[in-house]
Amino acid sequence: MKGRVLIVAGSDSGGGAGIQADIKAVTAMAGFAATAITALTAQNTKGVHGVVPIDPAFIVQQIEVVLEDIGADALKTGMLHSTEVILAVAGAIARLAPSTPLVVDPVMVASKGAHRLLLSDAEAAMRDVLLPMATLLTPNLPEAEVLAGFPVRGEADMRRAAERLARLGARAVLMKGGHLEGDRVVDLLFHDGRFDRFEDARIHSRNTHGTGCTLASAIATGLAQKMSLRDAVARARAYVRQAIEAAPGYGGGLGPLNHAVTVRPG
Repeated sequence: MKGRVLIVAGSDSGGGAGIQADIKAVTAMAGFAATAITALTAQNTKGVHGVVPIDPAFIVQQIEVVLEDIGADALKTGMLHSTEVILAVAGAIARLAPSTPLVVDPVMVASKGAHRLLLSDAEAAMRDVLLPMATLLTPNLPEAEVLAGFPVRGEADMRRAAERLARLGARAVLMKGGHLEGDRVVDLLFHDGRFDRFEDARIHSRNTHGTGCTLASAIATGLAQKMSLRDAVARARAYVRQAIEAAPGYGGGLGPLNHAVTVRPG
């Protein structure tokens, strides 16, 4: 069940999200994680307190040396921060791994607080350059609103947004419904012209820091292991839910998951 996943994303000093969560998730899925770090963040459970971007040329160099030696069965992008970084990463992927499955997590704003992880002037590059390269796009609802260009307030809006994002070029879209109110959580996977609907009871927990990073990396690992898209999403969702339930409770804000859980069937 191995599978090589190259993750292009930012570092989280608190260990709950970003590259740190990505590596933990891929490892828990029995995959092999390699990385190209796009930014350093000073971050904990209470928020992002500082960001230091990495030179785009060095990000590309990280991608190049990993792919030419180790290779990758799937790619995953997270925090890309700026137009220059998006263009550099997209260019490297198009040149070096154009047929490798790519999971794009369009990280825009930190889950705690209002610190932007994608500059506002980079939203167009995300939508117009990287989104059309995605095998799977995994937006939460605020991100979907920005990319689709209209409010997403319920399941019908989620369906419209998924179809809109697919028309913009994404081969598949996983609309994550966790931001909606209610005791049930609905995620919608739009692929091959149809929807798969996932519904579960909401887990009422403050320990949700890094769920988006973790989910996208777990899905990417499934694709690297030649799972079907639906099965990769189903396994990743089960893993994230179990990781939330087993969270250690660290920090005074949005706590990290327990990435070391073993995925239980169903």
